[in-house]
Amino acid sequence: MQGRIHSLESFGTVDGPGTRFVVFVQGCPMRCAYCHNPDTWSMTGGTLMEPSYIIEQYERNSAFYANQGGLTVTGGEPLMQIDFLIDLFTLAKEKGIHTCIDSSGIAYNPDNAKLCEKMDRLMKLTDLVMLDIKHIDPEKHKELTGQPNTNILKFAEYLNEKHVDMWIRHVVVPGITDDDKYLYDLGYYIGQFSNLKALDVLPYHTMGEKKYENLGMEYKLKGVPAMDKDKVLEKKHVILEGIKKRRAEMQA
Repeated sequence: MQGRIHSLESFGTVDGPGTRFVVFVQGCPMRCAYCHNPDTWSMTGGTLMEPSYIIEQYERNSAFYANQGGLTVTGGEPLMQIDFLIDLFTLAKEKGIHTCIDSSGIAYNPDNAKLCEKMDRLMKLTDLVMLDIKHIDPEKHKELTGQPNTNILKFAEYLNEKHVDMWIRHVVVPGITDDDKYLYDLGYYIGQFSNLKALDVLPYHTMGEKKYENLGMEYKLKGVPAMDKDKVLEKKHVILEGIKKRRAEMQA
C-alpha cells in the first residue's frame, strides 16, 4: 500500500524520543487555526511512496537513530492512511525500529468496526502515540479546528485500553487555549490514563503566518502574539495540578 507523502526529514529532534526519521503524510480533515503545515491539508497532494522505500531511506542513517530514536509518522493526519501505516510499521518492526505516530486522533471512530479492526492491528505495531489535544472544551475545539473533539478523546481512552504509550501535546495560544479552567480540565481528563508517559505544553508561535501569506491563504490568528515561553511553564503547572487531582481521587 503506497502512502501520500508530503516530505521526509532525516533528523527530527522534537517528534518523539531521541533522533527520529520523520515522515510527513499528506491529508488532514482538521483546520487548526494555528496549523503551520496548511500545505498538508489536501488529501490528493503529495508524492506516492512505498513503505519499503521509506525504510530504505531510514536505514541510510540508521546509526543516528540507534540511541533511543526511531521512526515517526506525522502530518497531515497519519491515521487517514491507516493501511499504509500498517504496512510501514510492519516493515519497521521487522527491523526492530521504534515506531511513533503523531496524531490529532480525529480519524478514530469507535462505531466503525472495520476501522477498529485495522486500528487494533496498527496499535500492536506502535510503540508510542503523540496525541495532540487542541482544546478540552467541545465548542471551543470546533471553533479552533473546525472539528469536534468527541472521538479524539475516545481515541485517548482507546490507547489506554490497548496499553499504548501516549504523550499528550497541547499548544498554548494567548486568549484561545490559555484559560486556566480549561487547562485544569485537560489535566483532570488525562490524569485518568495509566499509559500517559509525557506532557508537552508548547508555546504558540507566529512563524506560520508568513507561510500562509506565501500560499495566498488567510491566517485566522493574524495579530495574535506569540506565547510567552515563561508563561508556558505556569500553564503546564495548571495542567499538572489537574492530573494530580484526578490521580488522587482514583487512589482514594
